[in-house]
Amino acid sequence: MSDSSPARPAAPVLDVWCELQCPDCRSTLDDLRALRARYGDRLELRLRHFPLEKHKHAFAAAQAAEEALEQGQGWPYVEAVLNRVEELDRLGESFLVEVARELGLDAKEFDTALIDGRHILIVDADQAEGKAIGVTGTPTYVIGGERLDGGKSQEGLRERVEEIADRLLAEQG
Repeated sequence: MSDSSPARPAAPVLDVWCELQCPDCRSTLDDLRALRARYGDRLELRLRHFPLEKHKHAFAAAQAAEEALEQGQGWPYVEAVLNRVEELDRLGESFLVEVARELGLDAKEFDTALIDGRHILIVDADQAEGKAIGVTGTPTYVIGGERLDGGKSQEGLRERVEEIADRLLAEQG
């Protein structure tokens, strides 16, 4: 017997181009929490990596975030690291493993992932795609084909994301 109910349309996607050693990205956390609270699973927030060369631990942090995602704690891990950017600056990779331990993740697996580089291709691909679409700094949001640069100013950014998300959801019916 076939199910005749219409398939639910895919949620609009908000790509969040982020760098975990970036203080500006930390200030986006309130916006992301508010967007999650407002839309729940009607809006997909997708972490995209754009490590900047000026931050020496950003590439490792992006790989660690991918490992956290694999272990089911991607956003909690990202928030925990961003909330303690100064410690990442000071302690580097040992801090990334420590945060994993604090969140109850497999810290040994984090350490191994950072050594064997299993997530490098994902980070490289995100960075290449970001450059291709004109991302120059973090945070940058992309939703509905529109790029919103939060690296210059985050003023009014959440409202703009909400306008676009509301429009996309209304278009879905």
